[in-house]
Amino acid sequence: MNSIKAIQDEIIEEFSLFEDWMQRYEYMIELGKSLPLINNDYKTDKYIIKGCQSKVWVHANLDGDKLKFTADSDAIITKGIIAILIRVFSDQNPKDILEADTDFIDKIGLKEHLSPTRANGLVSMVKQIKMYAVVFQTQFN
Repeated sequence: MNSIKAIQDEIIEEFSLFEDWMQRYEYMIELGKSLPLINNDYKTDKYIIKGCQSKVWVHANLDGDKLKFTADSDAIITKGIIAILIRVFSDQNPKDILEADTDFIDKIGLKEHLSPTRANGLVSMVKQIKMYAVVFQTQFN
């Protein structure tokens, strides 16, 4: 299992290979298509991310000492964004998720190439993932 930082560095490297944002958007759409399907039981208001323009559902469960995330969205770009976040934070322990920096988002230029509502949604997704980590971290203390 790679560390959060190592995964973030891989993503920064991958995004640097593309010459323009149209190619990066296409790549994000492909990442979204590869996102493991979320169980339909979790596509409810209880798991929806507040603050997103489109619908985004995120579910987490603890497997040993690691959090595993599943997610989905009804919008293809947003699905790609959550796929990137799932790749970074899934299979990590809650403490590492809470301590993780998210500056890789700025390094790939994602926030500056999103509409304001999508950028707000991105922040909401990160907050929700960290909230799951807080909840599961308390189970270790």
